[in-house]
Amino acid sequence: MAGQALVLGGGGVAGIAWTTGLLTGLAEHGQDLTGADLLVGTSAGSVVAAQVTSGTALDELYARQVDPARQTREIPAEIDFEKFAAAFGEAVTGSTNPAEIRRAIGEMALAAETVSEVDRRAVIEARLPVHEWPEQRLVIVAVDASTGEPRRFDKASGVSLVDAVAASCAVPGIWPAVTIDGRRYVDGGVRSAENADYATGYTRVTVVSPLGVDAPLPMEKPLLEVLEDLRTAGAEVTLITPDEASVAAIGENPLDPATRTPAAEAGRAQGAALTLSWT
Repeated sequence: MAGQALVLGGGGVAGIAWTTGLLTGLAEHGQDLTGADLLVGTSAGSVVAAQVTSGTALDELYARQVDPARQTREIPAEIDFEKFAAAFGEAVTGSTNPAEIRRAIGEMALAAETVSEVDRRAVIEARLPVHEWPEQRLVIVAVDASTGEPRRFDKASGVSLVDAVAASCAVPGIWPAVTIDGRRYVDGGVRSAENADYATGYTRVTVVSPLGVDAPLPMEKPLLEVLEDLRTAGAEVTLITPDEASVAAIGENPLDPATRTPAAEAGRAQGAALTLSWT
């Protein structure tokens, strides 16, 4: 057991902004988490993890969220979590096997009409200040749409950072599945919004979850149970979820680009007010 892990979960463009603001607020008050020995990024969290390991300063990343003149182009989308969860439920009716559930969701994703992979990849490219994998240990999670098997991309995987992040952010039914070496991949959140269990073996694990413990999507294992497993394995675990002001700023549609400024500002204020137990 050794080292510190930072786990960053999904939550749309609002989740990217809020997490960036949160990490900025923490760092400004002497609690910089971005130098962790391991970063695990899922969906929105994969974007932030790739950004904070890029060598770009947090204040610059924060400015890219709050300043409309510096915000990158996004493709507007709407997500009604109640309907989204219902569609997932319909896709997986009668199944309790996690792999079968993921395969059913993958099948739904492959059949959906979305923007092209090329257009979506351009959005991901613009989000990332650097397109090369960092030296820092970074793991990005996606799911094979056909087999339902999770895939952990890292520097040794031979997959480009942009493709790995695009795959991890491929929300089923909203964005296109991403083609990598002839396989199609969807959002790592199909397995778990955080995939915090991939930090097993680290002595201190900080989990940042924009969707919170009551995430409306089906998970292989509830987040609180995963965190308890990490503690049982010997880790000191901290969970950070949006406070009341941040929930309001994120709003009902976290895929709405208009949420970026208020979500980042709320995250920064929340980070500034937090005192982590181990500092």
